[in-house]
Amino acid sequence: MAKYERLTVLLELLGRRGRLSVEEAAAELHVSPATIRRDFDHLAGQQLLTRAHGGAVANATAYELPLRYKSARKADEKLRIAARTAAMVPLGATVGLTGGTTTTEVARALAQRPDLSDRGHDPALTVVTNAVNIAGEMTVRAHIKTVVTGGVARPQSFELVGPLALESLAELHLDFGVIGVDGLDIHQGATTAHEGEARVNRLLVDHASRVVVVADASKLGHPSFVRICPIERIDVLVTDAGADEDLVAELADHGVEVVLA
Repeated sequence: MAKYERLTVLLELLGRRGRLSVEEAAAELHVSPATIRRDFDHLAGQQLLTRAHGGAVANATAYELPLRYKSARKADEKLRIAARTAAMVPLGATVGLTGGTTTTEVARALAQRPDLSDRGHDPALTVVTNAVNIAGEMTVRAHIKTVVTGGVARPQSFELVGPLALESLAELHLDFGVIGVDGLDIHQGATTAHEGEARVNRLLVDHASRVVVVADASKLGHPSFVRICPIERIDVLVTDAGADEDLVAELADHGVEVVLA
């Protein structure tokens, strides 16, 4: 198991249990206690847990995996989803991207398309995003015009939220809205864990002509805390081949085009 995958598992275990001993973690991850101690020290240095005698405890603040640790999960699936999604976007389009690990990969796939970079310094795409990590990567691409919302940055997801983010999106029109989600369900639609992110993402959906949800199969059939939009507002779902066949058929019955990457 790679280091960041191991750190992700440790944070998930700690989030569920509240406290984790070195011996418990070493047994579950099949590594040495010395490795776990180093991992705990690394995470404590980033204030993601608190070291305790013989182990670690979850911080008292709300526990949510930061983006850099989420990115280790389903990495291959996310790359395939990103490639298929980026290929859908025509030259000259305006694309809204929410925050998230899969949308970050979509942004990278867009930036690396040869037909975009061949246009020299003329913008081939306009990317609108409330994710500061995506904005940072896009800004250095001369062939992409990058528009960033205002707002307050959430350290867990790097997304800008709040009134400034909402105000900056209110007057924009988007050809595509590419939405990352924490869950997708027939009855609840697209959902996320944080209400502030949901409000900004919902506005992005409202101003998009075509809405594309990008989500690996683990997100399907499992609604999260707050709705972004109903299933009827979603035009396309790009997911991986592990998606449940019955759910895919049900989504298609509701008018969602399902693309398996």
